[in-house]
Amino acid sequence: MNKVKSIIATAAPVSLSLIALPALCFAASVSYNGATTLSTDTSVDGTSYASSTGSQNALLATGGSSTITNCKISKAGDSSSENADFYGTNAAVLVYNGASLDLNGCTITTSGAHANAVFAYSNGTINISDTKITTSNNNSGGIMVAGGGTINANNLTVSTSGNSSAAIRSDRDGGTLVANDGSYTTSGVGSPAIYSTANITVNDAALTSSASEGVVIEGANSVTLNNSSVTDTNTTLNGNSETYKNIFLYQSMSGDASTGNATFSATESSLTTNKGDTFFVTNTTATINLTNNTILNSVGDFLRIQSGKWGTQGSNGGNVTLNLDNQKVSSGNIVVDKISSLTMSLKNKSVFKGAIDNSNQAKKISLNLSKDSTFVLTADSYVDTLTNAISDNSNIYLNGHMLYVNGTAISGNTDTYTEPTTDTTDTTATDTAQKSSFNPLALILCIAGGILVAGVIAFFVIRKIKKGKKA
Repeated sequence: MNKVKSIIATAAPVSLSLIALPALCFAASVSYNGATTLSTDTSVDGTSYASSTGSQNALLATGGSSTITNCKISKAGDSSSENADFYGTNAAVLVYNGASLDLNGCTITTSGAHANAVFAYSNGTINISDTKITTSNNNSGGIMVAGGGTINANNLTVSTSGNSSAAIRSDRDGGTLVANDGSYTTSGVGSPAIYSTANITVNDAALTSSASEGVVIEGANSVTLNNSSVTDTNTTLNGNSETYKNIFLYQSMSGDASTGNATFSATESSLTTNKGDTFFVTNTTATINLTNNTILNSVGDFLRIQSGKWGTQGSNGGNVTLNLDNQKVSSGNIVVDKISSLTMSLKNKSVFKGAIDNSNQAKKISLNLSKDSTFVLTADSYVDTLTNAISDNSNIYLNGHMLYVNGTAISGNTDTYTEPTTDTTDTTATDTAQKSSFNPLALILCIAGGILVAGVIAFFVIRKIKKGKKA
């Protein structure tokens, strides 16, 4: 749905009119009201900001570039309006309309319903570092972007305990969010560590959810993890969910996210699933890129692609591209239903140990193997096409099972697969011994002795030459 946004800049409260234009036109007015409003460049240290009024921001930035350090911000007061979720009208901190705000060394708490802690909207930019954020009520995320907002977060400690309260959150029309270092923890139902309708990147951070998914991506949006950890215990099914899972890619059809390819990428990170499947995809196309991660799941499948309660029955499966690059999957099956498809590629010494479509029901599966990658079967598996850089399939260990390609069983390696050994020889002791045997005095004496010997030899040679001349 296209939106025409008209921003009227006046003294607080500030009015924002939103007009949606499909076949019928209607207007919905959104008012912003800040207990404290920053409209021009401001620099403040050691100040407290508070609001206990519903649909009011404790700190609202509508213009300028401001810096707030060593502050305390608290927000009480409930809101039941969607304006709080889409536009941040009940957030503790809201920055919008192109304003920029730097927050350093602060403490931010919210106790109201629909009271997100830090919210960037409508080209607003928030740079926040070394800050502790705590929210305790429902629909109250930690850091959030919507409507094209931007957040750059460094070394935050974020904790949420309400339902539908992701630590890293986004909503309609998304934005960009980058989080470096820190920890992000949730304990509420329907509260993943990350809920993305935006482009979200997390570097060197710890993400933990104790009652929900670890990461959720809706529609044509993305999450990228680098050197980070996701630990998930999805204890309670929420909404339309029928399965427990850690990383969830889907399209809800609510209008909050445009239809398209959902992308999850993880590099040198850890993904730990304590209940359910590691990945679940439904009612969307998706790309999953995994590079040199540690993946732990002893209770569920590695990847499940199937229809659910979202979308139109019969066409609401998933279409997934799975790329493994120097990636080991030690155990876990891949389940694909009759209206879903998978293109799976292994390269750069990747190993997949498990079964692919053991029930032989998938709409289509394509498997691609590089010459240095390995597939170890744990049950009969079925694919429609196989592209293998090794023609004799010696990198496919059948392990007593069969791999069927387009209905025909193929030959493979019948030996027992042995994990490649890594040279972990500790050279520290040798290096230390070599270093400790080095004696500077001995070296000096050795050099001096060499010079003396060379001198003596030279003396006798010269003497002999002189005697020869006299003769």
